[in-house]
Amino acid sequence: MSGKPIGVFDSGYGGLTILKELVNSLPEYDYLYLGDNARAPYGTRSFEAVYQYTLQCVKWYLNHGCPLVILACNTASAKALRTIQQKDLPAIAPDKRVLGVIRPTAEIIGYNTKTNTIGILGTNGTVQSESYPIEIKKFFPAVKVFQQACPLWVPLVESNEYNTEGADFFIKKDIDNLINQSKEIDTILLACTHYPLLFDKIRRLTPLNINIISQGEIIAESLKDYLCRHPEIDKKCGKNSNVDLYTTDSAEDFDRHSTVFYGKSLKSIHIDIR
Repeated sequence: MSGKPIGVFDSGYGGLTILKELVNSLPEYDYLYLGDNARAPYGTRSFEAVYQYTLQCVKWYLNHGCPLVILACNTASAKALRTIQQKDLPAIAPDKRVLGVIRPTAEIIGYNTKTNTIGILGTNGTVQSESYPIEIKKFFPAVKVFQQACPLWVPLVESNEYNTEGADFFIKKDIDNLINQSKEIDTILLACTHYPLLFDKIRRLTPLNINIISQGEIIAESLKDYLCRHPEIDKKCGKNSNVDLYTTDSAEDFDRHSTVFYGKSLKSIHIDIR
């Protein structure tokens, strides 16, 4: 069958948690994953840096013929997606599409709360962008949104220190800081693709009456719906069940981390992005 792969982009390893759900939900499609590990993490970068890095990687996907690219990174979605969609894509590839993870989540998150009060746990970049409060308000005007930046969580995951007692201290501190903003919070969104690895720990450190939502299944269902509504994009997508992976840093390190994030060992190829 002809067609090109769906691009799945992340600043590092975290997007593998999204890729895993996409492959589980839509296994017939071809996927091309790129982790910009050499410049990760994006969460502490400026808006301009995240935009430039993300645009470079999107152009790499376009050069590989991808008809659709998913920014499986909350920080890139928050800091770069809108500009790429509105300014860059119409000029360089008007027939291609770039999607993020924030809007699909915002479209349904309000259905999970009974108190109309949601908490967001994310990177500094995602929280500072105010993207979630802005997007959620469009779909659920009555929902109140509280946010808490968790600057140490990604380093804890990537250094494989997240199962230590020391990690418990910092994770509980951030959860408590969020919950203390409002006693009405009954739903917490994990707004970073690294955080599903912390799900069991977050569940244990969070009151049982609070729902905890991760994004993988949401994004997979959103992609399925999008392809149904846009057959002109769907017909350009390869359907040979191929998954190819690339990283801008050490392929050996990427492959080792893939077991943790994806659930099984993967083989990647190193590339340079200019």
